Amino acid sequence: MATVSNSLNGVDIDQLLGTIGAINENSQLANFTFRSKTVWQEGGHSRSEIQSFYGAGNEDDSRSKPFVLEGDEPPVLLGTNNGPNAVEVVLHALGSCLSVGFVYNAAAQGIEVRKLSFELEGNLDLHGFLGLSKEVRPGYQQVSVRYRVDANASREQLVELCDYVQRTSPVLDILRQPVPVSVSLVD
Repeated sequence: MATVSNSLNGVDIDQLLGTIGAINENSQLANFTFRSKTVWQEGGHSRSEIQSFYGAGNEDDSRSKPFVLEGDEPPVLLGTNNGPNAVEVVLHALGSCLSVGFVYNAAAQGIEVRKLSFELEGNLDLHGFLGLSKEVRPGYQQVSVRYRVDANASREQLVELCDYVQRTSPVLDILRQPVPVSVSLVD
């Protein structure tokens, strides 16, 4: 006899609810450690590999090979366009995180999402990055996010869902709240 999957928006609802239940029973399962290794290539070009992580109580081995992300700068910033620059990757990370949060939470609420897109912009003043001003921060001064969604829900439901996703998005939280970061030279 074939099993019928309880899936919506490409999300296995039974697995999602099972994960939530398991974490409610054992809070240690919620602790994850993600890793990345970045190696400078030349000029503004760097290459990052992302493969292993710790989560759900175990070291994960589901990735047989690493994801490789190229980073560079556009020519106007002395790069060679081997990939997006780091602040563009931050926009990607935020859009990706908001997308996952929106679709997963919509599925949990029985909302079918037919289309979803995010348009993100970040405003940055190079005075901070170049050390030309102590008053201008080196990172984004502002990030704006606009989204479009086609779903079987009212506008009010979609706004409420987006508000909830904003409160629970890890990447949005990283951008909005100071995060302790340690940097050290190793031998």
